[in-house]
Amino acid sequence: MSKKGNCLDNSTMESFFTRLKTECYYGKRFEMFEQLEKAIHEYIHDYNHERIQAKLKELSPVEYRTQSLN
Repeated sequence: MSKKGNCLDNSTMESFFTRLKTECYYGKRFEMFEQLEKAIHEYIHDYNHERIQAKLKELSPVEYRTQSLN
């Protein structure tokens, strides 16, 4: 994702993965891998389609990207 040894290039993804683990994984118990996989897919879908973000003008990431196409 970034050049070797350059932590600033991947800080956005590191922040996302920290948020994903905190909100979707820690404190929960998954009996099967498929349950974890489903939870991660649902989290990513909600994050991209439902979750509004202040830095994106109070839009979800998908809404923010598609508004420039109109």
